[in-house]
Amino acid sequence: MIPLLNKEKPLSKRWQFYIALFSAVAIVIVVTFPRGVASFKYLYQVGRPWIYEDLVSPIDFPILKSEAEILLEKEKKATAVTPCYIHDETVWVDVLADFKQLLTDDQDHSDIITGLLKCFNEIYDAGIVSERPEDTDVMLVRRGKHALKLPCTSVFTPSEIEPYVRKKMLVETVLNGDIDSLKSFSFGNFIRVNMIYNAQKTEEIHRQAFEDISPTKGMFYSGGVIVRNGEIVTDDIAQLLDSYKREDARTSVGDASVTGLAIGRIMLSFIILFSMLAAMFFTDFRKSIRWRDLYYILTLLIILCVTSAIVHRISVKYIFLIPYPVFALYLISFYRRYMAFPVYSIMLLPVLLMVQNGVCIYFINLVAGIVTMVSIAKFNRGWHQFVCAFYIFVSLSVSYISFNLLWNGTVNINIISGLWMMAVSSLFVVFAYPLVFLFEKAFSLVSHRRLLELGETSNELLRELSQKAPGSFQHSLQVANLAGEAAHELDANEALVRAGALYHDIGKMKNPLCFVENQPTGMNYHGGLSPEDSAQQIIRHVDDGVEMARKHNLPQEVIDFILTHHAQSVAGYFYATYVKNGGDPENKAPFTYHGKLPETEEQVIVMMADSIEAASRTLKDYSEESISSLVDGIITSRLKGQQLINANISLRDMTRLKEIFVKKVSQIYHDRITYPKL
Repeated sequence: MIPLLNKEKPLSKRWQFYIALFSAVAIVIVVTFPRGVASFKYLYQVGRPWIYEDLVSPIDFPILKSEAEILLEKEKKATAVTPCYIHDETVWVDVLADFKQLLTDDQDHSDIITGLLKCFNEIYDAGIVSERPEDTDVMLVRRGKHALKLPCTSVFTPSEIEPYVRKKMLVETVLNGDIDSLKSFSFGNFIRVNMIYNAQKTEEIHRQAFEDISPTKGMFYSGGVIVRNGEIVTDDIAQLLDSYKREDARTSVGDASVTGLAIGRIMLSFIILFSMLAAMFFTDFRKSIRWRDLYYILTLLIILCVTSAIVHRISVKYIFLIPYPVFALYLISFYRRYMAFPVYSIMLLPVLLMVQNGVCIYFINLVAGIVTMVSIAKFNRGWHQFVCAFYIFVSLSVSYISFNLLWNGTVNINIISGLWMMAVSSLFVVFAYPLVFLFEKAFSLVSHRRLLELGETSNELLRELSQKAPGSFQHSLQVANLAGEAAHELDANEALVRAGALYHDIGKMKNPLCFVENQPTGMNYHGGLSPEDSAQQIIRHVDDGVEMARKHNLPQEVIDFILTHHAQSVAGYFYATYVKNGGDPENKAPFTYHGKLPETEEQVIVMMADSIEAASRTLKDYSEESISSLVDGIITSRLKGQQLINANISLRDMTRLKEIFVKKVSQIYHDRITYPKL
């Protein structure tokens, strides 16, 4: 178990990590918040009538272009972008030096070389590009401090130079009778690209072209009627409403309040995060909160915020498609209701701020989350999950209809589309259920369903225990029943306790006859062994159990019960025999279990139930006084042996635990009637 307050790390390091973690999540929440807090509270849909009063614009606002219009303009701008090149003058300087060297070395063909020099001078002046730009007729060429737009056909590519030069020089070489010299001339050493493509400048021009696209196409002036009551909302009217809503959001905040708005968002984000952390601590105080719990819950919060923001920005009408109750499902699958519900309630808070009609969305999904947590406990397998989805849909529908009655005084036809989307989102809860197993693996968590499956005695490992060590198996069943009842009374995790109790002694399968409950009548396995050897044979069942549990991929939460059910106590019987035989009382190491001290209430329950169940079999008198004395002695010995110093359990719960064990053991081992012989 990984405690949230890791004592091994320095305090400053821990706080640095807390601040970094919460700041990262807060940034995600802030980014998902809408840009403004608008007063526009209307719901509308294309093809539906406007159910409110005539909407008269109180402000002037620009009319936004539709996405299709903007996309068309972007496509035109994209094809019209001019590529940018830089004319490198130094390339010609190097080529000119090569020509001069050639004139010096080959004076017999100076006329041909001089003619070639003139041709190449013209070519390099025009420019040589590695390849001619496509999808454009002009190019921007920068020479020194000046930039000119030139036709793409005015420049050369390397493959075009040699045919061009040979054609231009043909007449002169014929007149001079020097065709052979021209044919043998090697052009490759004199062809170099001197116009370099400038990707950064081209991208800057491309970006500027997109930025120059106006998002508006006109103005709508104050006093004009945007839409009248009962009028069908067309695409054009919807565009006007979208434009008015955006301007309303912008003007309601004001440019002077941008800084204050940002600070407010950040403050609200941290309030939500610390409220969630407080809910985890205050509601699940019986155990330490683990890092993986914190990571998992914060991941769910980020998924909720990002999903809400994306859907809301696509279209507010699709917000009912988001299956918010699935987050309640993901919480109740791993945590108890007293923790899952407060965390879910706080997790939904960003919806109030980032979604239009957030109060309605928050309330109906809060109710649906409660229904999910209650119904999934009974309807979580096979087709029964669709029953759970039906209950979720009913809760969403009733809550939504209630809000419509509150807003409009009547139920209108416009809510049908919302109800359909709620039906789809309810089914999403069913289809999203398998992700529980993905989260279980990703965050090393153990779901309630997994614990219930482990608690079935038909499991392979438990069946093997019943065959190889039947006495230990019966002991484990009794411990599971005793510990399960105690967990139920103390409101601990009963499923976890039962699973831990069933598997706590699986290590005894390695050497079952070493333990008295598996020995046939008259057999004494330890008869010829020294106390030290006998203790080692007994103690190793903890290490063997951990090895077998890991081999069979049992969760770490269950393995912890194997490690803690004897903690670091001493094998009392053999230690006492050793001391009676003259051994050193301080030499406890050979008799000490290699486990770890229990940390959770559940681990303490199984530890006590294991000791009490085993010791109760040795009683000859099952009166309430003797059982109470036995239980009190075991608990006192654990406390004096410092075995519970790390346990997160109160003295009140320990007292209650003693009462429960006394009551249950008395019920199991009560006096029975002696039947007379016939």
